[in-house]
Amino acid sequence: MDARRQDEPPPAAEGLPKPAGPITAQSHDPTVFAIIGAVSFCHCLNDLIQSLLPAIYPILKTSYGLDFAQIGLITLIFQCTASLFQPIVGTITDKRPAPYSLVAGMGFSFVGLILLGYGTSYGLILLAAALIGFGSAVFHPESSRIARAASGGRHGMAQSVFQVGGNFGQAIGPLLAAFIVVPFGQGSVAWFSLVALLAMIVLWRVGGWYAERLRAPGAKKPIFAAHTLSRGRIGFAVALLVILTFSKNFYTASFTSYYTFYLMDRFDVSVEASQIYLFVAMAAIAAGVVFGGPIGDRIGRRPVILGSVLGVLPFTLILPHVNLFWTVVLTIPIGLIMASSLSAILVYALELVPTRVGLVAGLFFGLSFGMGGLGAAVLGEVADRTSIEFVYRLCAWLPLLGIVALLLPDTHIRSR
Repeated sequence: MDARRQDEPPPAAEGLPKPAGPITAQSHDPTVFAIIGAVSFCHCLNDLIQSLLPAIYPILKTSYGLDFAQIGLITLIFQCTASLFQPIVGTITDKRPAPYSLVAGMGFSFVGLILLGYGTSYGLILLAAALIGFGSAVFHPESSRIARAASGGRHGMAQSVFQVGGNFGQAIGPLLAAFIVVPFGQGSVAWFSLVALLAMIVLWRVGGWYAERLRAPGAKKPIFAAHTLSRGRIGFAVALLVILTFSKNFYTASFTSYYTFYLMDRFDVSVEASQIYLFVAMAAIAAGVVFGGPIGDRIGRRPVILGSVLGVLPFTLILPHVNLFWTVVLTIPIGLIMASSLSAILVYALELVPTRVGLVAGLFFGLSFGMGGLGAAVLGEVADRTSIEFVYRLCAWLPLLGIVALLLPDTHIRSR
């Protein structure tokens, strides 16, 4: 009769390293869809707020006489603020979970929106961008942990639902900018502080659920990672995921910060029309996130990541050489295919290092912001020195870096 306790890891095969340490989650809890939906909804509101910043770049460029490098600096300040603080927040909450920290984080975004709407100088715009970035830094690691805690073991599904909320927020932000901010001006941005207030109310209720879960008996019962990879192979795999994150987010930065300028410069479309076309691209990314997570639960993360890498390159290479109609059409498969691996990358990383959910989530969300900010700054400088069209011809080759995904180890992990 096997005397091992049920919460002990199975013995490692001879010659293989022992499984990774315990994590503070239970794999057989029921899936709490209400909580996953709530954090996804707040992720939508959070990223809607974020998307207002690049959506009003044409207004800021005209009002303050900014060049592309200064536009890129706004994105750099916002995204680097978020990227630098997210791993720190994640590390702190790994040790001491803070269920109501999400409300405080959204409070920073609330103040940033008011300042963005009523700021009267470039310096104040940069400060507003930093506050919104810090709010995102607090939001993402802990809300990702809560989505995972409510997943009932269906980690890919939960992460996809959580992330698609953010992508949907990014998609509708440009539409709201086109129909509200563009007609009514910079001051109308402050109206969206009501969105932050709504998110704070919902997050207070979510924080209550999470606090109760943390107090429940057996809340910290350990489970164990399914893989038997050595520390060296784990480190190598994480480094490959960082490269993938770099290539995806550097390319995405060309859309979030400069797609409207590209369309206006090359095809002479209006600001309003360019925002609508940006919505099409962002909606395609959101749809890709929806499909990627559940597919990863069934077939594994590595195949999803590989399919995303190998599938998107032909479309990115064609994009800079077609007319307006095909430009808009091609953004759909680009968004769908590229975004299908976004949740898979994060869940794969969490499965590699299951004991540090906050740190890993903060690191990869932070990398997304940091790489996006760095990309915006670099591409803005390139656009000033060459042209916005050259930026898109250059970025078309970035997905080629994703070929390193072929080196990822297969962990053979499947969620139920």
